[in-house]
Amino acid sequence: MNSSIIAVFVLFLPFSLFGNWLSFRGDNGNGIIKEDLSPDIGLESNSSWEAKLPGRGLSSPIVVEDLVFLTASSGPKQETLHVIAFDIKSGKKAWERKFKATGRTVCHEKTCVAAPTMVSDGKVVVAQFSSNDVFCLDLKGNLKWLRGLTYDYPNAANGLGMSSSPVIAKGVLVAQVENDAESFTAGLNLKNGTTLWKKDRPRGANWTSPTVLGRGNKQQVALQSMKGIAVIDPETGKDQWLYEDGASTIPSSTVSGNTILVPSKGLTALQARGDGKSHTQLWRDNKLGPGTASPTLSGDKFYVLNKANVLTCAETKSGKIIWRTRMKGPMSGSPVSTKDHLFVFNEEGLGQVVQLGGEEGKTIRSIELNETILCSPAVSEGALYIRSDNTLWKLSD
Repeated sequence: MNSSIIAVFVLFLPFSLFGNWLSFRGDNGNGIIKEDLSPDIGLESNSSWEAKLPGRGLSSPIVVEDLVFLTASSGPKQETLHVIAFDIKSGKKAWERKFKATGRTVCHEKTCVAAPTMVSDGKVVVAQFSSNDVFCLDLKGNLKWLRGLTYDYPNAANGLGMSSSPVIAKGVLVAQVENDAESFTAGLNLKNGTTLWKKDRPRGANWTSPTVLGRGNKQQVALQSMKGIAVIDPETGKDQWLYEDGASTIPSSTVSGNTILVPSKGLTALQARGDGKSHTQLWRDNKLGPGTASPTLSGDKFYVLNKANVLTCAETKSGKIIWRTRMKGPMSGSPVSTKDHLFVFNEEGLGQVVQLGGEEGKTIRSIELNETILCSPAVSEGALYIRSDNTLWKLSD
């Protein structure tokens, strides 16, 4: 193969192959690590580092090219909103932008205003906060646009704080603003932040995040609420098909190909049909309901952490349980996994690495970070990124 052909081939490779982690729980929102990650990661490596943060945050890091991005909130009422970029090699701050919240900053003491995870298309990054402020910046930190959604929809709030993370599909930013009062999801133009559509949604506090199905021009977005699942066209917001048998408002659904694992009646597997307009139910098991963490995938299996901190491995196609093992909890963040290992952190800052495969799961390594961790990890180029209120860590082997 000559050099010109190689150059063209590389140009059209999927962006995610270059080690990016573009959204909550990875590019596909299912916790799958597409590259190798050693179970021996830790702070001992020369390429590991830790960086201090200026405020609270439950948002997970994302990685775009050579930068790690995350948000934080500070001040007596968490009214100062931070968007920060760190260099992945050194851990030094590349830039930081500060904004003032225009919406409500009241939150439960366990959560905070910087709860939603950022999202990127590889060219810009978007940060949404519990105050319903949305900021779009380029990779150098230049502000492209901002929206204070509370100006347009002043009743959009709940008493505990918002935490749904936005997604990007077909060039549209889909932001869930679902709450007890003025509950909606909006499609915003990624280029300028204007509202393309606004969709009324069930009233009720909802902390789940949208999930993207399909690729390219076949992308759809699944919105989860206490009523169930609405799969929509991201360009118009119109319903494509509905599942109306209820769902959780904390752990989010997980997509495996054309199958959606929905936290409903335990766990329910739905298969989207090829026409994009309908679905079938594959199976349901009330013993597979997740606690706070969303399910993750590895190969043809999925993994669920329940409220008792029991990790269950089961077959995605059938829901058949393969093994169960008890973890050290409590857990708030969701796990991530390679084909061989699962990585998860509990609220006390204990990282646990589980060996997958075989007839049982086994915890083979622990990582003591000794700070409260409520977020999910990000992974890029053989390193794992995790944060607390005070610290962002890069863990390498």
